[in-house]
Amino acid sequence: MEHWFLFPGFDKVAHFSVFATLGFLTIAAFPKLKCFTFFQILMSFAVLTEILQDEMHMGRAMEFLDVVADTLGFLAGYALYRLLLNAIGRRRKIKGK
Repeated sequence: MEHWFLFPGFDKVAHFSVFATLGFLTIAAFPKLKCFTFFQILMSFAVLTEILQDEMHMGRAMEFLDVVADTLGFLAGYALYRLLLNAIGRRRKIKGK
């Protein structure tokens, strides 16, 4: 049975959203993590989850575009964290004057 929210590409939106959240929370938990290390860790996780879902034979297959959606998601989460951090810092400087 199809649900109303299962539109074409829903899978990619879900991948993006989950990895954006994961990226945001990862950099929030480890703010001193270098960008390259952050990228390596989450890229490895994205690729490994795709490989594992293919190997488990549970109706899911490995897709390159899922890895692309994951990557864009965790980079968006990273960028959002940095933007919020900068906005908070600027706000504190204005209040402190």
